[in-house]
Amino acid sequence: MTLAVAIAVGYLLGSVPFGFLITRLTTGADIRRHGSGNIGATNVARLLGLGGGVATLLLDAGKGAAAVALARHLGSPSLELQVAAGLGAMLGHIFPVWLHGRGGKGVATMFGVFLMIAWEATLAALLLWVLAAALWRYASLSSLLAAVALPLLTYWLYAPGHHPPTVLSLGAAAAALLVVWRHRENLRRLLEGREPQLQLGARRRDRP
Repeated sequence: MTLAVAIAVGYLLGSVPFGFLITRLTTGADIRRHGSGNIGATNVARLLGLGGGVATLLLDAGKGAAAVALARHLGSPSLELQVAAGLGAMLGHIFPVWLHGRGGKGVATMFGVFLMIAWEATLAALLLWVLAAALWRYASLSSLLAAVALPLLTYWLYAPGHHPPTVLSLGAAAAALLVVWRHRENLRRLLEGREPQLQLGARRRDRP
């Protein structure tokens, strides 16, 4: 497996729009026409409730993990191929060919990718997400903090006392940049005080 093939395989796995499919199959609605218009877990939870959001979260994380696992299986234990496939999965989730490039924000897929590569750092980033969400109740702010922290946590926790492989540091930084870029509108709304807070369940009258 070459780097190009790893990225392509990761992209195809990542481009499966689970949030869109779950919403379409359960309600017939197009999730892109509701809430923030995003196909990710937070927006699905706003429409379908906590169960739909959790299902989307797990599936979006799973496709990132699957991309890394497949690269590891087909391409030997090459860290370069695993990182390439993982970043490909994030790109597929953010720019899915099936939805004309209108995808999610890559957070759950990022967690799935790096849980397979640097699980200690990823669990620490997840804990940071949970703590930030509990304190401030903004999914976007929690995602931004976790993404920005991931490269630092990878540096500290991947091999304590040693520098992590350069490809891993670069991959974590690239993943963080993708997430931050994808949240640029959320960041603007946070600064302006217009960002909606996290809601764990949708009221029935809000559903189609």
